[in-house]
Amino acid sequence: MSDKRRDSKGRLLKQGERQREDGKYEYRYYDEKGGRHSVYSWRLVDTDRIPPGKRDAESLRSMEKRIRRDLEDGIKTHEADRTTLNYHYDRYIAQKIEIKESTRENYKYMYDKYVREEIGQMKLSNIKYSDIKKFYLSLIHDKGFKPNSMEVIHTILHPVFSTAVRDGIIRLNPTDGVMNEIKRTHNWEKPKRKALTEAQQSAFISYVSSSPTYRHWLSVFTVLLGTGCRIGEVVGLRWQDCDFSQGIISINHNLVYRKRESTGKVGFHVNTPKTRAGIRIIPMLAEVKHALLQERLRQMEEGFNDCVIDGYSGFIFSTRYGDVLNPHCVNRAIERICRDYNAEEKQKAKMEKRCPELLPHFSCHNLRHTFCTRFCENERDLKVIQEIMGHADITTTMNVYNEATKEKKVASFANLEGKIRIS
Repeated sequence: MSDKRRDSKGRLLKQGERQREDGKYEYRYYDEKGGRHSVYSWRLVDTDRIPPGKRDAESLRSMEKRIRRDLEDGIKTHEADRTTLNYHYDRYIAQKIEIKESTRENYKYMYDKYVREEIGQMKLSNIKYSDIKKFYLSLIHDKGFKPNSMEVIHTILHPVFSTAVRDGIIRLNPTDGVMNEIKRTHNWEKPKRKALTEAQQSAFISYVSSSPTYRHWLSVFTVLLGTGCRIGEVVGLRWQDCDFSQGIISINHNLVYRKRESTGKVGFHVNTPKTRAGIRIIPMLAEVKHALLQERLRQMEEGFNDCVIDGYSGFIFSTRYGDVLNPHCVNRAIERICRDYNAEEKQKAKMEKRCPELLPHFSCHNLRHTFCTRFCENERDLKVIQEIMGHADITTTMNVYNEATKEKKVASFANLEGKIRIS
């Protein structure tokens, strides 16, 4: 073999290999379509040392081995080597036309803020399991990410890599198993939403109904606690969705406040439910019907909500300025109510020389969970509960049901204590 087929150390070079004048090695190969490509490394084999000041990378022979294997299996190594995660994410999200605009906006925000300038700039072929794990751990320890936020990031990245696997661009999905390992090593579980106890629920409603400051919120909280609807479904509720003669409420849309992708402007928008389970009929409890009729009588005197959003009008609930309710405003109202209630309760408890019975921190979604818990305590048919709640997965219903009935069982056994002879 001629000297041209040897490197500077006298080692024989294989077909397709060469060493450039600057000492860097090159391997040339052809893809499945006949296109020529090259890969480079400062090391011919793994045991070679990196020249001073040069960046470490996979050795040329390791690259060759991987490339030959990928070509035999139909993996498009050259595409993975030249394209970044950002490129594949942008292509993936552009094709996900079936997801809701609000979900798309949330995904894009999270990706652009936390991924794009980090591992997003890495070549797809260079991203390994350890890189994903390191990135996820940095979000937890450096950014303070909690389980829900981590799930969003993982939900965004996993299908991007899965698509690349299916397209034959990479062999394995580097995100597979990462979240399970993190959950195991961090003893991570999604925080369970807590329902209000019957005493807390009663205290909350009693305080709102008797408060001159907060009484105007009573109808909203009555509907939330009496239907189990999501906050977007309640603030988006229209008079035409309520059939008072039949005593039913039709849930077929929700109202959200977000930035619209098409315009870039922040505002109110109407969404249809993400799943078919979200479209449902909810019977009116007598108190819910009364609260809605009282609200209608009030508006007959003071004026109806005349907002029109995405062609929807006749919204039931509104601010004192005639605008539709923002879900964030309802949560802030709950915070203020709990703050004032707890301050008064502490004063009363101090005067009466007892421990105060305080309201916990909670949100609108806790009220939905509270309704579901009360419903589970009084209804055994899981399918009925699932349909009323609009749960797409009955596992969600079962989790609430099991938690609710567990407390009832414990209470039942407490009443049984000492009443039967067992020893």
